Amino acid sequence: MSKRILVTGATGKVGRVFVRRILEDPAFAGFTVRALCHNRVLPPQERLEIVQGAIQDRAVVDRALQDVTHVLHLATVKETPDTVIDVSTKGMFWLLENCRENPTFEQFILLGGDNTVGHMFYPKAIPVTEEHPYTPYPGCYSLAKVLEEVMLQQYYVQYDLNGCCLRAPWIMEKDDFRYHLSFGEDVFGGPRWRDLVGAEQADDYARSGTIPVMLDAEGVPVKRNFVHVEDLVSAILTAIDHPAARQQTFNICMNEPVDYEAMGAYLAETRGLPTVPIRTPYHSTWLDNAKARFLLGWRPEVDLAKLIDLAWDYQRADDDPRIVWYPG
Repeated sequence: MSKRILVTGATGKVGRVFVRRILEDPAFAGFTVRALCHNRVLPPQERLEIVQGAIQDRAVVDRALQDVTHVLHLATVKETPDTVIDVSTKGMFWLLENCRENPTFEQFILLGGDNTVGHMFYPKAIPVTEEHPYTPYPGCYSLAKVLEEVMLQQYYVQYDLNGCCLRAPWIMEKDDFRYHLSFGEDVFGGPRWRDLVGAEQADDYARSGTIPVMLDAEGVPVKRNFVHVEDLVSAILTAIDHPAARQQTFNICMNEPVDYEAMGAYLAETRGLPTVPIRTPYHSTWLDNAKARFLLGWRPEVDLAKLIDLAWDYQRADDDPRIVWYPG
């Protein structure tokens, strides 16, 4: 039986990898991918359909969901208060409203985030499981991700909708992790190391290739959760039609968080790079992925060493400029 999966946010970091992999995987040869695109579109290819429009427009969503069996909801915006409710809340509401009455619908998969449980903003004495209460950090993006998860859970209760939420921490691809550790203006995400040490010192560190080792306020090296995009997409593919995924939330992350001290030691040993400890207001967290490993049989392949090696060994082609759609 042929199936059709609607992918929102298909032109983003996760969406592009997912579309490539599901279309290449023989196990999903019976699937057609329909991408809901807004500002950007994917190049044409076999078994790929494009619907253009805004996700907050119910008519666009209804058109995109015609004959769809599965939904992968990736579309999001970051700290943009003017659009966050329209995209993250209103858009998801229209998706769910259609799915609950759609005769072809089978499964809804939401990409959630560890910002719903506070990420590294709050101290946590024990590993963070899927049962942890919502503790979003300040900002409209984390609030919107909580609203998405809660909406999906209520559709389980009210309409027995078949869905699951894959909750991911910061998603890495290509040379992202290397730029996360940059003292320059090209830093990817936070912290902005140069703001913590001053521009002159930061420029010296950048010239020497020095690596920042994040410490908490007490001077203890921070542990922070990451996931490589290929591991995340593997989890998404595993969750499709998996009976154990029904109405469940899963943490999808590396088996262990990145220990910044161990990271610095590995880079010093393998790349000869100097390190410098930097105190920050952030806290260590350990996102526990045991539930996904146990129920789904999913296993991440990227550990600390591989995450570093992939980022440092990545060579960009001329047609592969570094583009950051969201600052991270």
